[in-house]
Amino acid sequence: MRQDHHDWARFNWQGTSEAGVVRVLLNRSSPDRHELWRRLQRDEMTQPFIFETGAERRLHFSWDCTQSTLLRHDPRELVSQYTRKMMAFLLMIPTPCRILMIGLGGGELARFCHHRLPRTDFTVVELDADVIALREEFCIPADDARFRVVHGDGAEHVRQLREPVDVLLVDAFDRCGIAPSLASDDFYRQAAAALTDTGVLVMNFWGDRQRFVDNLKPAARVFGRNVRLVGVPSGNLVLFAAHQPLPSTWSMELEQRATRLKRVLHLDFPRYLRRLCEGESLENNPA
Repeated sequence: MRQDHHDWARFNWQGTSEAGVVRVLLNRSSPDRHELWRRLQRDEMTQPFIFETGAERRLHFSWDCTQSTLLRHDPRELVSQYTRKMMAFLLMIPTPCRILMIGLGGGELARFCHHRLPRTDFTVVELDADVIALREEFCIPADDARFRVVHGDGAEHVRQLREPVDVLLVDAFDRCGIAPSLASDDFYRQAAAALTDTGVLVMNFWGDRQRFVDNLKPAARVFGRNVRLVGVPSGNLVLFAAHQPLPSTWSMELEQRATRLKRVLHLDFPRYLRRLCEGESLENNPA
């Protein structure tokens, strides 16, 4: 994997379950190494940091949760359970032309989609410059004609879109949970307007449960019955929303599509299809 020539603070770390190395990319606002070590020990970091073992490289905002994981021997693999579930949008739109993603993190979905969907135009919007600065550490592709990382506010980017997208992926967090700026009717109205007629919004929920409620209410008001919630054993919740009804019953066409996607992408799409069909609707229980 590529390495750059930035300055790093490195610390040997012995956690409760495993040992590894913590790396912090130093910038003008970074404290000295003594203060960084103190913040790491107290879980008071104010910038993202990397934790490495022999097999994995992980992005953290805090020790409470792994933001993203990269397998060092196979950087393109989706490691997190919720990222694999989010790919279920391919059951509805098997050949998306344009995908917009809010929140780069460690780039699991960005890497996978860039590699596996070579005909798809993919834009990622990330608010935190410190996260973008780590892109090479997480093997996130360089910008080119069909892939780009934009430094900016995701909600504002959605508001200013000139051309609709087939898929809007939202995976934006601070250290406590879903980015607070997304919890509004305005964001969900803008998200709906940004989608094509057959487009799908896919959003990862994690962290503070009150933020779940703050997002589910406007999602239900904007998308109505076309919202589905799929739980993930890790504790995440994945929301699917669209202009059109989402799959609620098993069909031969969907079964064949799921089987084909599993064969091509090596992900368990038949199981994702079952979970999507069985997922909870907000129509009768709008948070």
